[in-house]
Amino acid sequence: MFEGLNDRLERSFQVLKGQGKITEINVAETIKEIRKALLEADVSYKIAKDFTATVKDKAMGENVLTAISPKQLMVKIVHDELALLMGGSATELNVASNPAIILMAGLQGSGKTTHTAKLAKYLKTKKGKTPLMVACDVYRPAAIEQLKVLGADIGVDVYTEEGNNNPVEIARNAVKMAHESKYNVVLVDTAGRLAIDEQMMEEISNIKKTIKPHETLFVVDSMTGQDAVNTAKAFNDKIDFDGVILTKLDGDTRGGAALTIRSIVTKPIKFVGIGEKMDALDVFHPNRMADRILGMGDIVSLVEKAQEQFDEEEAKKLQKKIAKNQFNFNDFLNQIKQIKKMGNIKDLMGMIPGMGKALKNIDIDDNAFKGIEAIIYSMTPAEREDPKLIDGSRRRRIATGAGTDVKEVNQLLKQFAETSKMMKMMTTGGGKNMMSAMNNMRKR
Repeated sequence: MFEGLNDRLERSFQVLKGQGKITEINVAETIKEIRKALLEADVSYKIAKDFTATVKDKAMGENVLTAISPKQLMVKIVHDELALLMGGSATELNVASNPAIILMAGLQGSGKTTHTAKLAKYLKTKKGKTPLMVACDVYRPAAIEQLKVLGADIGVDVYTEEGNNNPVEIARNAVKMAHESKYNVVLVDTAGRLAIDEQMMEEISNIKKTIKPHETLFVVDSMTGQDAVNTAKAFNDKIDFDGVILTKLDGDTRGGAALTIRSIVTKPIKFVGIGEKMDALDVFHPNRMADRILGMGDIVSLVEKAQEQFDEEEAKKLQKKIAKNQFNFNDFLNQIKQIKKMGNIKDLMGMIPGMGKALKNIDIDDNAFKGIEAIIYSMTPAEREDPKLIDGSRRRRIATGAGTDVKEVNQLLKQFAETSKMMKMMTTGGGKNMMSAMNNMRKR
C-alpha cells in the first residue's frame, strides 16, 4: 500500500539528512522533491503545489530543537499536513435511525455490489445491526444473483423483486418492508455504468428523493487515480453524497485518489476496501494512513484487528495451560486460525513500524501457514495433545502424511518448543499485563 509514494517521499527527506538546521535552500530542494513525489502519485498539480507551499511555510517558521533533526521535523510537518489533506479524523457512519437507510452509488466495476455486502457484514458483526440488502441493479447481468450469493455468504437477507425493472419502486418497497419488520439498516445497491451518463444520474437521483437515505456513499476504485477524483466530483454535483468508500487500496495504487478526493469533493472517506474477503473493509483514519504512507506502520489498527479475534475467556484458559506447560498443537492451530482471520499477512506485517520497507521486495503468500497446518493435521490426536510422544519413527510418518520431509517436521517441533518456552516466560513474567497494554495502545 502506497509503496511507491513512500519511497519517493523518503528520498525527498534524504536532502535534509545530516543537515544541522533548516535553511531556505535545503527546504526548497526538499519541497521540490515532495511536489514531484505527489505528482507521480497522481495528485493534481494545484493540490500538490498548495500542499508543498503550506509545508514550506510551516518548515521555515519552525525552530529546530536540539533533540530533533531537520529531517525529523520535516517528516512531522508532512505527516500532519497529509492527515489534514485526507480529512483530519475518522468520520462515523450515520446509522442511528431505525431503520437507517444507506444508498450505494458508483460506476460499474468499482466494487459497489461487493462493498454493499462488506458494509452489511461490518454493520452486522461490529455494530450489532440487522441489515437488509436491496438489489436495485436491474440492468447488469447476474447483479441480483451476485448480491444473493454474497448475502448467503455473510448471513444477511437480500430483498429482490423478480420481474420488476423499476429500481425506484424496488427501493421504496424494500424500505417500507423494513419499517414493518426486524431490519434496522437498509443498504440499497444501485446500478452502475461503464461511464457517467445522464440516465444513470437521473435514476439514482430519483431513488435518493424517494427513499431519503440517511447516508449516501460513493464507491470508487482507488486504482483509477485522478479519474476517481473526477468521477467523485461528477457524482457529488448530482446527488450530494455523504461519504466515500475507496476500494482496492491494497492494490498497486499510486495514492492520488486517497490523498485528494477529500479536498476536491469536501466529503470524507469513510471506509477503505483492502482485500477480497468479506471482512476486508476498514474505517478510514487519515492520521493512521499518513503513518503508513510515511513508513511508520499502523500499530493501533494492528492491535484493533488482534482484539477483534480475541476471546477473553479462551485467553485465560490458554494462559493457564501455558503456565502449566500444557500448551499443545491444538492450541497452536487455534492461534494460526486467529491470525489468518485478521487479514492479509503481508499487510498485517506492514503495520509494524519499520517493517513496510523491509518487506517491499518480499513476496509473502497468504498460504504461508499451509505447510505448518499440513504437518499438524498429519499428527494423531494424542500427538497433538502431547508433542513429547513424537519420536523418530513418528516424525517420518508425519512427514510422509504431510507431503514433506523429516527436516521440516523437526524444524516445526523445534520452533514449537521455543515458542512454548517464550510464551511461558511472558505469561509468568512481564506478559501478564500484555492485554492491558494493548487496550491502552488502542485508546491513544
